[in-house]
Amino acid sequence: MATINDNYLKLKAGYLFPEIARRVSTFSEANPDAPIIKLGIGDVTEPLPEACRTAMVKAVEDMGDRSSFKGYGPEQGYLWLQEKIVQHDFQSRGCEVDASEVFISDGSKCDCGNILDIFGKDNKIAVTDPVYPVYVDTNVMAGHTGPANESGEYEGLVYLPISAENDFTARIPNEKVDLIYLCFPNNPTGAVATKEHLQAWVNYARAHGSIILFDAAYEAFITDPAIPHSIYEIEGARDCAIEFRSFSKNAGFTGTRCALTVVPKSLKGRASDGTEVELHKLWNRRQSTKFNGVSYIVQRGAEAVYSEAGQAQIKELISFYLENARIIREQLTAAGIQVYGGVNAPYVWVKTPDGLTSWDFFDKLLQSCHVVGTPGSGFGAAGEGYFRISAFNSRDNVNEAMQRITAKFKA
Repeated sequence: MATINDNYLKLKAGYLFPEIARRVSTFSEANPDAPIIKLGIGDVTEPLPEACRTAMVKAVEDMGDRSSFKGYGPEQGYLWLQEKIVQHDFQSRGCEVDASEVFISDGSKCDCGNILDIFGKDNKIAVTDPVYPVYVDTNVMAGHTGPANESGEYEGLVYLPISAENDFTARIPNEKVDLIYLCFPNNPTGAVATKEHLQAWVNYARAHGSIILFDAAYEAFITDPAIPHSIYEIEGARDCAIEFRSFSKNAGFTGTRCALTVVPKSLKGRASDGTEVELHKLWNRRQSTKFNGVSYIVQRGAEAVYSEAGQAQIKELISFYLENARIIREQLTAAGIQVYGGVNAPYVWVKTPDGLTSWDFFDKLLQSCHVVGTPGSGFGAAGEGYFRISAFNSRDNVNEAMQRITAKFKA
């Protein structure tokens, strides 16, 4: 009989979002007429921008003509998309990024897990708590941790608690760590990091030979001009950071699938014999072996994001979801519920009222308000007593959900 990867057996009983889906399904079966509003997972609801749709239709037509047909594309992505990304997202902000350092992929979630392929098993890994579960679970799957304790914390990981007391920005650790996961604007808390805070992390990483894995999937929601959009806006970051970005939330590509990872050519790791190795070459080798690239049609749609029309339509989408976040934040506050985030991010981080646990609050909202959110404890032990509400939904649904919740909790 074939043996399995025993590391999968260390994973908690259910990944957070499938567990939410299970509970919602059970409730729906028992209450088929209940009008459920889902403000849980970060899935978008608004249509793809017209500029992207038009470009994709044109790309489909290209595929119907032998002279413009595309088969296998470059695993790293088409140069015309890489160049647009560099010009608009990095060079416009003073970041030194070359098109050859940009790898187009089918999702930043995928890349955050796949990046572990190029790192050794003996690295000490730091994650914030609460944290996007993918960072933790993929390290468990890769065998980088021991078992989990009763609080769900895995042996071998360094947890960096983030809370209202430290403005939801992790304190620099006293010990040396090798890989550091940072996500700003933060999922799930909606917090952002100042340039000074990120500079402190870059300084730490350079001093200890650490690598920062910087998830900037929500950077388009930053409205404060003082807040960095990219880790490469920070001096020295090219020597210690990999950045992940996505078209999922800014352009609605959650079901279309397109993202990117930036691996600077100056970034190095150490082999077991002590020699320094360029991580760019390793990631290129990994992608060339395990990935056949994003489709031509999708990449043309992504390219249209950077057109004049695309930029205007993206701005409208971001403003729409940020207005949803404002409604959620202000309505809950008026109901006497303490909230954080939702200003430079599409997530509102809620302090559960009346001493309810995260899952108890989830069940109460589902059963009494027919509204679905995400329990904070699902993001880590420090998330207990908190709850994430997503602004990704229609305006009517957001208004209706807030009306139900405030009617239930308003004094």
